[in-house]
Amino acid sequence: MYPLLKGLTVIEASSFVASPTCGLYLAQMGAEVIRVDPIGGGPDFHRWPVTDAGDSLYWENLNRAKRSVALDVGRPEGRELLQALVRATGQFVTNFPAGGFLAHDTLAAGRPDLITVRVMGWPDGSPALDYTVNNAVGYPMLTGAGPEPVNHVLPAWDLLTGAYAAFALLAALRRRDATGEGGEVRLPLSDVAIGTVANLGSLAEVITTGADRPRLGNTVFGLFGRDFLTRDGVRAMIVVVTHRQWANLIAVLGLGEAIARIEAERGVSFAHDDGLRYTHRDALFPLFEAAIGARAHAELAAAFDAAGIVHSAYRTMHEAVHDPALVAENPIFGTSPNPSGATYPAAGAFATLPGTPREAPRPAPRNGQHSESVLSERLGLSSGEIARLIDSGIVGTAK
Repeated sequence: MYPLLKGLTVIEASSFVASPTCGLYLAQMGAEVIRVDPIGGGPDFHRWPVTDAGDSLYWENLNRAKRSVALDVGRPEGRELLQALVRATGQFVTNFPAGGFLAHDTLAAGRPDLITVRVMGWPDGSPALDYTVNNAVGYPMLTGAGPEPVNHVLPAWDLLTGAYAAFALLAALRRRDATGEGGEVRLPLSDVAIGTVANLGSLAEVITTGADRPRLGNTVFGLFGRDFLTRDGVRAMIVVVTHRQWANLIAVLGLGEAIARIEAERGVSFAHDDGLRYTHRDALFPLFEAAIGARAHAELAAAFDAAGIVHSAYRTMHEAVHDPALVAENPIFGTSPNPSGATYPAAGAFATLPGTPREAPRPAPRNGQHSESVLSERLGLSSGEIARLIDSGIVGTAK
């Protein structure tokens, strides 16, 4: 946690990954993020993974440092309260549909400088998920050895969209500070996905070559990189991204003469050309398989580290979370009470600001935990009016 966005308040009405991630990143940098959910929680409130008691570990980590208001938005008065909160703050993040009572034009009628950032599936408003967008842009047909498609488990487009949404909100705030102009930013997952395909050169690659890239398994496209098995059965990924690393890798493995013979036979030089190392991998990989397979992983890892060679053994997530460098000794983690009652390291801001004290991670709220205080502070409602709303079931509070 850092106080860089202190003084900024954002209303968030969302579910699942992309939109809540936007709010999380803003909160981790000091913004007051008020998440508004249905009473009892939205559709992601019990999203797996869950504890034995059914509390969502997913929910309580995507919503750290936020405040929670619970409203019955199925009733007119509940919808009006959410609209009033959005207008009172002037910043709104959501993945609710573009039409209806949360349409930007409807909200901006009472707040012309309102900024709305709306995460969407497709630009036309039709729904999509990370997993379906990923299929649509072709990555599962490039992943794995084939021929069947292989989905990855990381919701990459959700996470990229959430981060881009936070950036877009801050960009819109900068424009408003300069011009007084509000507006809506629409951010479809599909556009983030296909735009990223373009930014990485893959769109141009397919159009100019007229073909899909071949399935490469764990081989890195365009570089010398692949997984190799050591003598003691450890599978490690090795990737060369600089010419110095290439030279050092050859030296560590004692392959100088063998590499020189291949260069002479094929009339090429691998010393300063990533593409040639990739193109001639059919000749290079067997040499490295034999050299790496003859040595123990610990010995190789020490030599690679000393030579600045990029490598990492494959391991389970269970092994990763018990790595002190990644978790226990990593300053992004801290202790925090959790609504679930579970105890585990809590992540704060991923960025580090040298010289600026890092605040401890804060817990996620319980559903409706801040309903009374937010309605009082932001809308000026009296305690009697808030009590009436609670008694009538329009406003929910934490149990």
